[in-house]
Amino acid sequence: MNTPNIAKEDVLNAFQYRHATKEFDATKTISDENMTFILKTANLSPSSFGFEPWHFIVVQDIELRELLKPVAWGAPLKLDTASHFVLGLSMKAPMTKWDSDYIMHMMKNVKQFPEDVIEMYSKFYREFQERDFSLDTDKKLFDWASKQAYIALGNMMTSAALIGIDSCPIEGFHQEKVEALLQEKFEVDTEKYGLSYMVAFGYRKAEPPHVKSRRNFDEIITWK
Repeated sequence: MNTPNIAKEDVLNAFQYRHATKEFDATKTISDENMTFILKTANLSPSSFGFEPWHFIVVQDIELRELLKPVAWGAPLKLDTASHFVLGLSMKAPMTKWDSDYIMHMMKNVKQFPEDVIEMYSKFYREFQERDFSLDTDKKLFDWASKQAYIALGNMMTSAALIGIDSCPIEGFHQEKVEALLQEKFEVDTEKYGLSYMVAFGYRKAEPPHVKSRRNFDEIITWK
């Protein structure tokens, strides 16, 4: 595999270009090729222990988008104008517990570990959950899975910006109500998955009203 040769300036320019797009140009559609590229960067994203505790639903159906509006106060304008709208789901406790069927599936069938490695990995993962991070409640386990899903979110938005596509991450929703909707209308097993975020993709309708503002670089970096 060849080493990537991407100019650092191009990457920083993409970060400067990216902004939380409030309204998209509804006349412009992301190509299937470009949207697949964005989603593949989610698929290739790293996660703790490599267990990928996520799932992504691309909501293109207009009726389903309409159903999301009453339970997602931060999303209506994006739902109306975005080319593609993605729901970022994270696994709940039954899926991510150290001895769950899913974790065993990941080790045996996806990673194809031999039995001795599975035994060792299971031991490390159990100690990580029970001792190191004290993931001893369902909420803690879901929050941990959400942290992994946010890595994929960042990668999707960055990869989109690198090819001139805009995005907007959304946390403005009522979690309990939206999950009830996901179970009823989206066929999501909410015993296994919860919604961590929404993210819209498309092309900006207008340029951002102000220059990107950030804290001074030296304020956030300490070298020791």
